[in-house]
Amino acid sequence: MNLLNHSRRRASNQLVASFANRFSESIATAINVVFARCHVSACVALTFAAGMGAYVTSAHADEVYREIETKYIFGFTEGSGIGLEGEKEFSPDTVVNSGKRDGHYTATETKLKLEVTPNQFVQFEFGPIVAYHNIQNVTGLDNLNTLAFGGFFGEFRYLLLDRSASSPLSLTLSIEPEWHNIDETSGQSVVNYGLETNLNGDLELLKNRAYLGFNLLYEPERTLTQSGTEDEATLGISTAFAYRILPNVTIGAETWYLRHYDGMGFSAFTGDAVYVGPNLYVQLTPKMFATFAWNTQVAGHEVGAPGNLDLADFSRNRFKIKASVEF
Repeated sequence: MNLLNHSRRRASNQLVASFANRFSESIATAINVVFARCHVSACVALTFAAGMGAYVTSAHADEVYREIETKYIFGFTEGSGIGLEGEKEFSPDTVVNSGKRDGHYTATETKLKLEVTPNQFVQFEFGPIVAYHNIQNVTGLDNLNTLAFGGFFGEFRYLLLDRSASSPLSLTLSIEPEWHNIDETSGQSVVNYGLETNLNGDLELLKNRAYLGFNLLYEPERTLTQSGTEDEATLGISTAFAYRILPNVTIGAETWYLRHYDGMGFSAFTGDAVYVGPNLYVQLTPKMFATFAWNTQVAGHEVGAPGNLDLADFSRNRFKIKASVEF
């Protein structure tokens, strides 16, 4: 069985590796085109410049820096890491959204994740969701202050391309079905189904020290309310840079561009947002780590509304706090 897995892995790598350089060039081109529309190409340029600067100094990499799992080192951007075969992990993963055009708005979603890695290609996550909303005097939303069970989620991750000596690129496909009984924005009782699909990739710029990550996101949703059925979708692209300043400490920055649509297709555009912000990853012990990230909306547009931000479809700030223990 190990020989068969090795053969499959080698065949998969050979099939995809020949396209790695062309694919990474296409991603970079797409990112520049998208962000140019929002006048934030400088953010992307800085991210790439930092990454390439680290690449140039790669000759002086310290051998004390051992291999790291890249999944959580980029903040909201997820790396391609799958983990070790047979590994199990538990982690509360909290995302906080804050700030609308007026009033006070705070919404948090905590996923209590159990992660299982049956082999070197596949990883599963699943668990319940806890939702908290504190909304006061926000236009279009009812006042609310509640903590409630928010639903369930599951995630399937498959390693499409493993990093190798001939290719620094690694790719993972992530599919995450979700069921919510609390609306993520308003905090009201609903029945909501989502299917977040994500392509997670990262390039190793400096062996075990510096990485450039990117995500391609598509998330359709269907919400059942007392007044009927509502469909929506979010499309996103990100780029991120992470650098290990110490063997157990990684810092970095990321840029996200998100577009929102009424409907699961791309015909009813309602608004977009550009987020930038820093992130921090700390390996507390060999079996425990924590990660922190902050994104703030620096540009955007809500269709039919004045201003240079979209604070109807998105929040002004978002924070990510995750702690994890492996067993």
